[in-house]
Amino acid sequence: MNTPHRLFDCMELQAAAPKPDLLAGKTAGRYVTLSTDEVHAEVKKLAAGLLAKGISAQDMTTEGRDKIAILSNSRPAWLITDLAVQLTGAILVPLYPNITMAEMIGIFNESGVKGCFVHTAALYHQIMEQKDKMPMLEWVYTFEEETGVPHWEACKVQPSPDHLATMDRIRQQTTDADIATIIYTSGTTGTPKGVMLSHKNIVSNVNDVHPIIEGVGLAERKALSFLPLNHILEKMISYVYLFNGFSIYYAESMETIGDNLKEVRPSIFVTVPRLLEKVYEKIMATGHQLTGIKKQLFFWAVDLGKQYEPGQPRSWWYEFKLSIANKLIFSKWRAALGGNVKAIVVGGAPCQPRLTKIFTSADITIMEGYGLTETSPVIAVNHYEEENRRAGTVGPVINNVQVKIADDGEILCKGDNVMVGYYKKPEATEATFVDGWFATGDIGELVEGRFLKITDRKKELFKTSGGKYVAPQPIESKLKENRFMEQVMLIGENRKFVSALIVPSFSNLEHWMKEERIPFTTYEAAVENPEVIKYFHQLIEGYNKDFNHIEQVKKFVLLPREWGIETGELTPKLSLKRKVILQKYAQQIDAMYEGADIDHI
Repeated sequence: MNTPHRLFDCMELQAAAPKPDLLAGKTAGRYVTLSTDEVHAEVKKLAAGLLAKGISAQDMTTEGRDKIAILSNSRPAWLITDLAVQLTGAILVPLYPNITMAEMIGIFNESGVKGCFVHTAALYHQIMEQKDKMPMLEWVYTFEEETGVPHWEACKVQPSPDHLATMDRIRQQTTDADIATIIYTSGTTGTPKGVMLSHKNIVSNVNDVHPIIEGVGLAERKALSFLPLNHILEKMISYVYLFNGFSIYYAESMETIGDNLKEVRPSIFVTVPRLLEKVYEKIMATGHQLTGIKKQLFFWAVDLGKQYEPGQPRSWWYEFKLSIANKLIFSKWRAALGGNVKAIVVGGAPCQPRLTKIFTSADITIMEGYGLTETSPVIAVNHYEEENRRAGTVGPVINNVQVKIADDGEILCKGDNVMVGYYKKPEATEATFVDGWFATGDIGELVEGRFLKITDRKKELFKTSGGKYVAPQPIESKLKENRFMEQVMLIGENRKFVSALIVPSFSNLEHWMKEERIPFTTYEAAVENPEVIKYFHQLIEGYNKDFNHIEQVKKFVLLPREWGIETGELTPKLSLKRKVILQKYAQQIDAMYEGADIDHI
């Protein structure tokens, strides 16, 4: 075939080199694989069923094409639906399954969703209870088969010659400029906006990232997928897999990733830093439970890993010690990840440099990258080869994407990967471009002239009442390196000094309190315990030495509950909803500043 330029072109490439396990998901406790032929048959049956239900493209304009939504965790059915929707000429509108009902109603009505696929009966019933608020929504199907709800199998039909002719016509009519999907942003900075991504946007990113994945030199092309597929990074990388002969296995849930890694034994997977932090915390908790020489060896290896600098010369003595650490300690870390992982692609939020160093020193190469939904998403990424990796950066800018740093430090981007625009929001689209360059909203710099480093979110910079700007993310990331600090948010907008809200790592805190013979009863009691507060003061003072005068954390509040998606403090991709947190803890925040006599700002 000619050079692929549309997402569904992956099917023709797959047909030429079929696999027995193109997609695989867990059913009744075991992985069930679908071959290439089976996947393609399911795609065509679902596409035929959608056509039979009247799903169509009156014309190939964005407004003239029907919209189909998915609210589901990742599974083979997700990608099958994505491809089937493309073959009908409709546009996919994927949403996080844990989105609030109010946001979902707003998105359905703005985009005009006509049909929807969900993963559970519970979600089906939630939507149907609100159906009168979504007048354009005609039907909802579930991926999981449950009593009393319409299962997606009922939407499939054996394609007739007319159906196949329609699919073929749509294939011929679809150009790379046509919209492939509308993905709504997670709302960290306000109301979600629908990002219109064309086939060209995503396929260009697939093509430009492919050589970097190839550089890993994978002997076995098997990936584990567990991030939500409406997350553009997971969707784009899934098409890298689909275009390049990978098998994709889906994790059952976030809670079962550890078990699924051991079952699937993937060679590569994609994650966000928060989940990598959780893996590290679990490993470290295990290390703290060791005793004697085993504990000493464990932390000797960890300290060695913290000294690792990708791309920098290392002495033979360091390499010798590292080889011993890999044999005795890090081999167990690799086994916990399935024993076959060569690289982990990390994106979606800043990754702590110490995690990059430690995992990479353990022969689990961390390839941290950077991008946005609006850029399909990858702008830059650290490569597998050491010469193209630097800890603390998001790597070199990928081929065919241009980056420049504006006078105020903002990262500007240009390339085929940059979105068509925001759906039904021309003013917001126009405001996002500066002389033809997409303004990312992130502040950054180029290290060594080619490694992009993100220093903060432009909209998250705050100014103290003394007129000094503070970038919170680097400080928060530094504090979270401490094993006792699970979550941190800096406060200081129009305030006299910088303060912080801190959610402790209660597993580590409980262990410390028992070692110190301090009674541990509840989380609420722990965060109010004077000995605990005193200890956190000592920890923060230790970090304050590394911050400049303005950035130093002068006061803090320990909170008894972890922030979450369900409780509203985190977006579905685990970013802080700063406005929500400010409102929710306004009383505690105000108390930190009442009667404050610190006047050195």
